[in-house]
Amino acid sequence: MKIKTEAGERHVLAVTVDNEAGILAKITGLFSARGYNIESLTVADISADHALSRITIVTNGPPPVIDQIIAQLDRLVPVHSVTDLADGGAHVEREIALVKVAGTGDKRIEALRLADVFRAKVVDTTLSSFIFEITGTSDKVDRFIALMRECGLVEVGRTGVVAIGRGSEAL
Repeated sequence: MKIKTEAGERHVLAVTVDNEAGILAKITGLFSARGYNIESLTVADISADHALSRITIVTNGPPPVIDQIIAQLDRLVPVHSVTDLADGGAHVEREIALVKVAGTGDKRIEALRLADVFRAKVVDTTLSSFIFEITGTSDKVDRFIALMRECGLVEVGRTGVVAIGRGSEAL
């Protein structure tokens, strides 16, 4: 699924790397040195022996720029593989956000109603605020946050995109 933006097409890159200190700095340094933007970045250990990590990077740009990013990432010594999930066919993306909303009366009721519509869970509540947990696509999370602004949005924490290709094949 390629989404076009003003800066080019949106791409989700899955990068498998050695799980050691300094790798993330090398990768983000590559992006920053060349003026490429990272919209979202998540990292997690993916192997039983803790030897490998997977970095999921959401970026955008025209196809030649994305090809250049992938080629440069492939040249880094600790990188085992780079896969553009947007080119690889169907994939599943999710993001988690914690959204704090403060309000009383009608605003409180509206926040609960909207949370129900978006299937957001209440994970903490006081007499004057809620913390909601919402999981879904980045667009869904963005829409929920935008609506919560009208209900008394206080604070947002987001995980960034996590993505994986569909089907029985591994990266």
